[in-house]
Order: sequence, then C-alpha cells, then structure tokens
Amino acid sequence: MFFLYNLERKVTLHPSFMGRNMHDLVTAKLLKDVEGTCAGSYFIISIMDAFEISEGRILPGLGMAEFTVGYRAVVWRPFKGETLIPSDVKYDPNATPPQFTNNEDTSIEPQTHVRVKIIGTRTEVGEMWAIGSIKEDYLGNQPFNYWMQQQKRLKRKSINHHIREEKNPLN
Repeated sequence: MFFLYNLERKVTLHPSFMGRNMHDLVTAKLLKDVEGTCAGSYFIISIMDAFEISEGRILPGLGMAEFTVGYRAVVWRPFKGETLIPSDVKYDPNATPPQFTNNEDTSIEPQTHVRVKIIGTRTEVGEMWAIGSIKEDYLGNQPFNYWMQQQKRLKRKSINHHIREEKNPLN
C-alpha cells in the first residue's frame, strides 16, 4: 500500500556549497540520498517536498554544515495478505520456448499478467524480502483480456464519478 509520510533526515553540506542557493542544494542532496531507498519496513518512492529546513549547524573539526530536513514522501509498504502484480520475475532464455520462471514447476510466458498474494515479509538493513503465493482464486496467470476489461471498467467508473461531481458541485 502507498502512504504519504512526514519524515525527517539530517543532511550535511560541504562548505564550498554554502551560498545563495544553499536550501536548493540541501533539497537536491536529500532527493539523491533518499529517493528509491528501503527504510526498514517501507520503500521511499518519491519525495513530494521539503517543508522544513533547519538552520545549519557547523560540525566541529569538519567545517561541514548539518541541516535537519522535514519532508513529505510517498512510501510503499507491503502488508501480509496484500495482492500485487509483480514485474520482477526471472527470465530463462535457454528454455524452449524462452520463458519467465521462478522455479522449475511454474513458468510464465512473455506478455502474461500475474497476480500474487503476499504471505509474509522480512526486512534486513536496506533490504526487504517477501514470499508470495498464486494458489488462490483470481491469483496467478490472468489473461490479457481480463486486464483490458478491468481497465475499461475503472475508466468508466472514473468518468461517471466525474460527471456526477459536475452535476452536483456541492457534494
């Protein structure tokens, strides 16, 4: 599931970068250091904005400035029982025909959409692991036609909701 978290991080800046655009450089360094990383039980997908940058504190002996930055980030955290559509499966070009596979029993051919349910997760320093299953109804290989029908249904639902809002703007 995706969440919007308010987070905080300390960012250090070398003295050569101190000047007019110092806050922009602190924000850029934050983006570079944090976006796309695993922070324990969640992944930081994107930083929306830095809403608070403290006054810099000079680190003794180094001359570098340390800033405490408060920021909002979109994070993704998997939960036990959540259903996902994974894009990362192993490709075996030596098989006949070439196929995607996770073990010797199950193979997924190219252009196949798959749904899995998370059974459990484990976190380590900077990494997260999940175990999934396709042994339930509506999990596993899903025909392409099914996905097209779902997309059309969601699009119609969105359009109908938008039309209802225009007719009754006080809602």
